[in-house]
Amino acid sequence: MTNGNRGPVPRRILIVLMGAIGDVIRALPLLGRIRRAWPDAYIGWAVEPKSEPLLRNHRWVNKLIVYDRRHAPWSFVPFLQKIRSERFDLVLDLQRHLKSGFISMISGAPERLGFAPENSKEFNHLFAARHIAAQPRMRLKLLQYQAFADALSLPAAPVEFGFELPPAEDSRARGFVAGAPRPMMGVILGSSWRSRIYFPESIAEVIRGLAFPVEGSPGLFPVLLGGPDDRGLAVAVMDELAQVRALNLAGRTSLRDLIGIFAECAVAVGPDSGPMHLAAAVGCPVVSLWGSTSPERSAPWGFADLAISGQIPCHPCYLRECPIGRECMRRISPQTVVNTVRRALNAHSSRTAGAIGDVCHSGR
Repeated sequence: MTNGNRGPVPRRILIVLMGAIGDVIRALPLLGRIRRAWPDAYIGWAVEPKSEPLLRNHRWVNKLIVYDRRHAPWSFVPFLQKIRSERFDLVLDLQRHLKSGFISMISGAPERLGFAPENSKEFNHLFAARHIAAQPRMRLKLLQYQAFADALSLPAAPVEFGFELPPAEDSRARGFVAGAPRPMMGVILGSSWRSRIYFPESIAEVIRGLAFPVEGSPGLFPVLLGGPDDRGLAVAVMDELAQVRALNLAGRTSLRDLIGIFAECAVAVGPDSGPMHLAAAVGCPVVSLWGSTSPERSAPWGFADLAISGQIPCHPCYLRECPIGRECMRRISPQTVVNTVRRALNAHSSRTAGAIGDVCHSGR
């Protein structure tokens, strides 16, 4: 079998995209497009532990090759040996760093496709046998990854993420919110960069502004979501809420649990983060808040119109720590967030079925 003008169809394919949760999520539509075009291909993915849960038992992935850099450098050689032993004939380097380029080369694959030199870092482009077309810097990352499929002359395909939890996992995930009033709002608290995080008093003001039904929009029951590092922020939000009841799940759920939880939410709101992209991937409307980064490049797929940026001259700065106290995030008015959430609910009214109206209670 041949691939148009590109020669034989590759039988064993490796995707190299190791770290960021949001990046891995946005690469899944590329994987789906490959699987549609080449249903019999064996597809491996080189990944780090923090993103591995997203790909575990994924129906489009045959093999996960996990590199745990906490045990570096001793873990790197066995990892490379595993890559080499798989005898891949095509590698797609989506990471564009020195390490991913080295992994691509050491795989022994004759076909190694990477980003163009102007889009690469740390001389990554030197390890690729062929490059995709140069990408505009501010193009959505999901579309940049799709350019790999274009370079392989694959047919166009719908944007799909392919998330499916096994019944037992799905039941566990939805069990976290089984007793919560509907409709629910997922409140994403944290981000890997401190410069992206919204303030607890602002989050609480958004929650209070949406707790009561207004002009046909139902009241929303807030579910606070985050990892162990977000517990302090969750407590600060709960302390600000006064008489509004909320479900605090910060630090209690896994990344895979969020797949089922977001499927139960009418809407989600939060900063640029992996969970933001995960919510969008399962079809939950996301109102995203932007400080140091830009929605032009990273808005959640399908919901770019719900992005809100803090407009100051230095936005976007792409600094992990803000030297001026996250002024861009402070410029995002809670009322603007409230209004945008209501607009999202009106546009996706089917997700608010079973609205219970006022979700204010005397306790927390």
